[in-house]
Amino acid sequence: MKKKGSNLKTEFLLGAGLDVLHQESREWLEIAAFWKAETKFFGELLRKKEIKEDIKSEYGRMLLNLDKLHEHLFDYLVDDIVSHEKLLSRLEKGEKGLADAEYRAKHRNLKERMDVFTNDFKEFKKMVFGYVKKL
Repeated sequence: MKKKGSNLKTEFLLGAGLDVLHQESREWLEIAAFWKAETKFFGELLRKKEIKEDIKSEYGRMLLNLDKLHEHLFDYLVDDIVSHEKLLSRLEKGEKGLADAEYRAKHRNLKERMDVFTNDFKEFKKMVFGYVKKL
C-alpha cells in the first residue's frame, strides 16, 4: 500500500538528524507566529465590517469567537513546540533517562498536530473570506 506524500516526508524527516528536526520545530514556531498575526488581522477585519455594516449576525459572532479560539490555540501549540525544543536540548546534553526515540515520537505527534491545524486554519480563512465578501 502506498503512503501519502506527507507521510513519506514525515517518515523521511523522522529518520533525519536531530538538527533537521530542530529546524522543522523552529519553522513551526514561525508559522504559528504568522497564523497568530493573521488571526488578529481577521478579528480586526470582522469587527470593522460588523461596525461598518452594523451587522450582528450569528455567523459573524461565531467567526469572531473562532478567531479568539485560534489565537489561544496558537499559544498552546507554541508552548508545546518550545517544550519540545527544551527536550531536544536536554537530549543533546546527554541527560539520563531520555531517548532519541522519545523525542522523535513527540516530534511526530507535533507534526501531526501542525498538519491538522494547518488544514483547519485554511478552512477558517475560507470562512472569513466568504463572510466578508458577502457583506
